[in-house]
Amino acid sequence: MKNFIFSFLALLLLPAYMSGQAIKGKVIDGSGLGVPGAVISAPNSRVSADADFDGNFTINAKEGENLTISMLGFDSVTVPATAATMTITLKESEDTQLKEVVVIGYGTRKKIDNTSAVSSLRSEEITRMKVLNPSQAIQGKAAGVQVSTSDAPGSTPSVIIRGAGTALGGRNPLYVVDGMPTENINNINANDITSYEVLKDASALAIYGTRGANGVIMITTKAGKGKLTVEVESFAGVRSPLKSVKMANSEEFVRYSNEAFRADYPQGRFSANQPYNTDWYDAITRTGSYTQNNIAISGSSETVKYFFSVGNYEEKGILKGSDYGRTTIRNNNEFKISERLKIGQNFSVSTIKNRPMPLSAFSSAYRQSPLVPVRFADGKYGVPFDANGVVSQTGSSFNNVGNPVAQLEYTDEQQQTVILQGGLKLDFEITKSLKFTSQFNAEYFTYKQYNYVDNTALWLAADPGRVLSRYPLDLNKNTLTRERDEYFNWNLSNYLTYNKVFAEIHDIEVTAGMESNVNGTRNKLTIDRKNVNPNSNYWSLEDVNSAANITGYQDEALNQRRLASYFGRFQYKLMDKYLLTGTVRRDGSSQFAKDQRWGTFPSVGLGWILNKESFLSNVETINLLKLRGSWGRLGNQNVPLNRQVLTSGVDYPSFGSGVTINSQIDPSLTWEIVEELSGGFDFELLNSRLKGSFDLYDKKTTNTILNVRPYITSGITLPTPSHVGEVSNKGYEIALRWDDKINDNLSYWIGGNYSNNQNRLTNIQNVVLAPINSGSLGNGQTTKLLDNTSVGRPLGSFYLYDYAGIVNGERMYYKANGDIVPQNQLNEVEDKKYYGSVLPTSTYGVSLGLNYKNIDFSIDGYGTGGAQVYNGKKAQRFGGENVEASIARDFWSPTNTTSGNARPSNEVPYASNLYLESADYFRINNITLGYKLPLKEDMFISSARIYINAINPFITQKFSGFSPDAIGDGKLVEGTQGVELDAYPSLRSFVLGANLKF
Repeated sequence: MKNFIFSFLALLLLPAYMSGQAIKGKVIDGSGLGVPGAVISAPNSRVSADADFDGNFTINAKEGENLTISMLGFDSVTVPATAATMTITLKESEDTQLKEVVVIGYGTRKKIDNTSAVSSLRSEEITRMKVLNPSQAIQGKAAGVQVSTSDAPGSTPSVIIRGAGTALGGRNPLYVVDGMPTENINNINANDITSYEVLKDASALAIYGTRGANGVIMITTKAGKGKLTVEVESFAGVRSPLKSVKMANSEEFVRYSNEAFRADYPQGRFSANQPYNTDWYDAITRTGSYTQNNIAISGSSETVKYFFSVGNYEEKGILKGSDYGRTTIRNNNEFKISERLKIGQNFSVSTIKNRPMPLSAFSSAYRQSPLVPVRFADGKYGVPFDANGVVSQTGSSFNNVGNPVAQLEYTDEQQQTVILQGGLKLDFEITKSLKFTSQFNAEYFTYKQYNYVDNTALWLAADPGRVLSRYPLDLNKNTLTRERDEYFNWNLSNYLTYNKVFAEIHDIEVTAGMESNVNGTRNKLTIDRKNVNPNSNYWSLEDVNSAANITGYQDEALNQRRLASYFGRFQYKLMDKYLLTGTVRRDGSSQFAKDQRWGTFPSVGLGWILNKESFLSNVETINLLKLRGSWGRLGNQNVPLNRQVLTSGVDYPSFGSGVTINSQIDPSLTWEIVEELSGGFDFELLNSRLKGSFDLYDKKTTNTILNVRPYITSGITLPTPSHVGEVSNKGYEIALRWDDKINDNLSYWIGGNYSNNQNRLTNIQNVVLAPINSGSLGNGQTTKLLDNTSVGRPLGSFYLYDYAGIVNGERMYYKANGDIVPQNQLNEVEDKKYYGSVLPTSTYGVSLGLNYKNIDFSIDGYGTGGAQVYNGKKAQRFGGENVEASIARDFWSPTNTTSGNARPSNEVPYASNLYLESADYFRINNITLGYKLPLKEDMFISSARIYINAINPFITQKFSGFSPDAIGDGKLVEGTQGVELDAYPSLRSFVLGANLKF
């Protein structure tokens, strides 16, 4: 009986013994540091495991069985499993950089096998600079990528890749976050990003068809690996303007204004001794502050990878009263259902609360006289009234500028945004060479806003002599605007990937699939009400009938946009050195006419790895030399659409009033098409210490949409968008980086990139364009023009009078015939000229850093050249307003005839190149100094690093205003981009923070 029991137990335990035992070990590199993420596989037992953060692993394998240990950047090794704890040393691969992988859309590709221009940034390059939006952190780090930023809380950077290819269409790149196409990434915590790829040329972009013309930015968020790890980061920073504009003080203002008012006040309008000397910038600003706290939990087992993070960002802007807060939650999981089936899930939620303040307060602070107090002694707001030459609560007004402090204190606006994004991804290995992927992503956006205006209080603040009992009965006591906006978008892609090597020399990868994308109906509701209860708790009570108080009601439902696509990509590598990539995508869009919905977008890329040829293979100094070339066709579907406008109430002789069509339709209107020819080479030399690339491109938009003026005889007055223009972008890009290790304690790097781009509107068909006069200064003057005369000029070119200098104290200008005249003799049609654009012709970035033992140090810088910016603050002046100190201290007079500033005047200046300045600048974007605390191995905390950051600490610029990054409203051709007016100053920040790992 006993023998039977032992035999039975042996049979039960035999499968467990046969399945292996817990083999434990540690994977280290040449310096003895653990290699996290190393993959340990036991082919015979068909199991694998990942090394944890310290390189430790446990795998169920048989003693004596061969284990294969591999890790990107290291040579794989095979060793027999032992019962004792194993220590396995991996040797760094000689071609570490050659094994890097880049995300290219619907898959990945080894960097060495890639035939396209892709800038790949590591997560530490994104997180090193402590900013809200990850795109702010890439400024200067990717050649050919122009990033213009505003430091206003919650603002979105402008990103232009290889020049602006469209006049009236959207210029922003397509963001693809974990497979989800989206418009911006303000909702993403930079700490959650693991890779950030910028796809730049047609070979990489054609796979995105109608959405690829402006470039694509691929963002992959983090996944768990290794043992359970908890990471915590917390930082706090203070912010202040990087550059200030010195304005005239009271004494200087009196002297300047008395000269300006001389014609009406021969003895001078203002007395020399004034009771107030207000610094209006100081009155409306404060030291800004911001904090961020993040916690992330990640890890993996043989069947599950998990990542969960929470981040909170809070900012108090430098403009008093402005606040911004964002909370992000992200959860990414991957489940290994079987050896052939994996399911991934990602989900994020972002909540944003914003209390914006009007940026026009900056312009008011610039223009308002220092004679005006913030408040008078009795507490009433200061106003620009003077009596007997002294600022007073009574008298006559000497300018029409409001009190900027009152403007801020009576602004009550709140915004709240919630963004949900999530997706599911299924990977099924049909065979060893064939994989099926299905991915569904969705995005939900909801926005709520209110803006309460106390009209009564503003009326009283505008004149201290007013009393409440005299408030006009026909005016609103207050006004309330409430807005709601929401949409739901989703994207579904299904594709097959086939990868196989034939005869050891033919490496083939084929991807083919289909995709559906729906931008759901966008519902917007805006309601304006008057005379509401001042208490916000009573604004929306149930059963309260407020219909009689509604002064405005707008209910919009923007059309749903659907996109159906078929795509394919063929990648071929012959003998490990000849590369071919071919892609094609066919898109059908619902937003165009039935006959114009479908388009085909092909591309081809070629590559040649020269260092693997016999004539270079023995050259030890060359680790990589690869030539690339590509051609492709791309599309931009974010363009103006046909609009049928009906005008009612038109009087027809003998027929009375009726309705008429006031616009015409172009039946051929569809997306803009971009064709690009690109070539370049990549190299790595001297044991890959020196790496670099060079790219040359020629990109043309051959059917640019512009507004065409209708024939006079048609009776139609509104312009029609039509494919009549051609825009060219030609340029080159250079990137270099040197990495070196002096010894085990000291390593360093230095890198840089330079880009040059020439943007031109090269042609217009035989039509008459409807002129676009833009860049308004708010005083009847405009600064930009696009019409038939704009051919040969960059998009967004300035169109101004030509300043000739000062004659007898007066500003003089050139007429077209060369005559020099005062501004009242100028002709707007004949005498204006084109000047440069806000688009730079060159951008460049530099980066350097070193690691010494536990200390890390880095510096990043960015600069631009060839751009122009219009100083709209200086050019907007009306009568009785303040001027800059440099003007008030040095102006033309009979005793100062050499001054570069004209005699004081209250005349509204014409828009001329007098106020057009160079936007060239170089800025140190970020300085980081970190120290990793030495910790004992048995401590609960596995890693601790403290750091200090200086963000935008220094700048050299020629522009006399706040910032040469004049984003304006973001509209290059039809808006105020490039005009500094109502501009938020660039800020410098100092940050103290810590990273902890458990």
